[in-house]
Order: sequence, then C-alpha cells, then structure tokens
Amino acid sequence: MRVYWLEQTEADVPPVHVPQGNDWLSAEETVHFNTLRFAKRSADWRLGRWTAKRAIAFFLNLPVHPQALANIEIWPAPSGAPEAFVENAPAPVAISISHRDGTALCAIASSPVDLGLDLGCDLEIIEPRSEAFVADYFAPEEQVPIARSSPAERARILALLWSAKESALKALREGLRLDTRSVIVHLSDDWSCNDLSDPNRWSPLQVQCGDGQTFHGWWRSTMSIVRTVVANPPPDPPILLDLSAGFRQGESFDIQTRRQTTKKAVFAVQR
Repeated sequence: MRVYWLEQTEADVPPVHVPQGNDWLSAEETVHFNTLRFAKRSADWRLGRWTAKRAIAFFLNLPVHPQALANIEIWPAPSGAPEAFVENAPAPVAISISHRDGTALCAIASSPVDLGLDLGCDLEIIEPRSEAFVADYFAPEEQVPIARSSPAERARILALLWSAKESALKALREGLRLDTRSVIVHLSDDWSCNDLSDPNRWSPLQVQCGDGQTFHGWWRSTMSIVRTVVANPPPDPPILLDLSAGFRQGESFDIQTRRQTTKKAVFAVQR
C-alpha cells in the first residue's frame, strides 16, 4: 500500500494577522479557530490544518488557491481521529496529522469512505527524557534496547519509540486513552545505522498491540526530529509529496468519480 507524506512549517502558512490570512479556512473552521484561547494551541491547529489541506489538495489534484483550500475541511471523528471532507462530502482518503515546535506532518493514503484503513503518523523532537519517563511509559521489551543504547543515541531511540507508539495509538483511533505500554515497538537490530544524510531513507519498524493486531511502519530522522508512519494494510516506504509539481490543469476532480476509482483500485489489490 502506498502512503504519502508532507511536512510544513509555520513559515509556509499565510500570516494570520494579514488581510485574507485565513481565507483558506472554511467558515466553520474559522469559527472554531476563533474559539482557541491559547496562542500555541491555535498556531498548532492552524499549521496542522494547512499541512493536511495542502496534502489533500495535491493528492486529489485540486487547486490550491484559498477558496479551493476552504472547500477542504478536516474534522475530528467521534474517536478524535481527523477525517477529510471536500465540498461537504467525505473525501476518499485517510489522513493522520502531527505537529511539534512549529513543524507539522501529514500522512495520506487512498481510502474509500466505505472501506477505510488504519493510518497513524507522528513527529517528535529528539530531546533528553528522564528515567521515570522510561519506567512509566515503556514496556520491559522496549526498555532493553533503551538500556543498551549509547549515551549519544539514547535521546534518539526514546524519541523514535515514543513516536512509533503515538502513531500506532492514532491508527487504533485511541490516542493516549490507552496505556502506552500496551503497544510495543520493535526495531531492527541495526536501527542506529539509519543514514541521516539521505532525506529519502526510511527504516522499517513494527508495533504489536494488546489486541493482537500488528502494525507495520517506517521511520526516519534528521538531526533533531524523528518521524514515524504506521498503517494496516502494511505500507510501502512513505513517498514525499512534491508540491513543486503543482496542480495538473489537464485533469479534473470529481468526488464521486474519485471514490469509484479508488474503490476499484483497492479491490484490485485485495484480489
């Protein structure tokens, strides 16, 4: 299964205090945005929506002018998981959103609205964490590679394991309502050999869940950020969305046609 990803920063988002700075939000989204009291919360929400809308527009070959983006909405399902809508109709995609310290990540894949798939992504800052954090949130199986890691690698493996847990909990549509020790991350023995110089390099991981389900996924890191993506069915290495390619004028988007096309493609893979 193909999963795509996009990352944006606050510098990519139209400034909020300029005229028309929020024209890419729908009327309902603007109302919700205005209810957010805290600056960090509102900035994170806005950045996450911007990143998801740009990913959805590119994936579905929609224009990206403000009015077109305003026709794309992301609202939480009863579980809290984000769901995408285009012109008030469910979009045939699955998405997951994560943001931290002015950077947002969106993972996206084809998903007919009547079939669905499990998808989760997360990004984490590589930073020191306490022994109490390890004891409280990681299963014994995960504490072994943490204990074996060198001091130089400890912060990275902790960020990686935590990010993979977050991705799996999102894919389960549970979030931190579940005990984080009920999802156990398994890395390859050579995890520390991940080539930081290759921006397209993703390394495999697995997450075993307490209900018996296993998520397959991928991770990559730069010097300061770890990103993880998990899905069921098992995904291929995530593919970066190249926004420089732009809107393909020769193609048009119709929500009903895209639903049928995606559904046929999924059935073909299942056969």
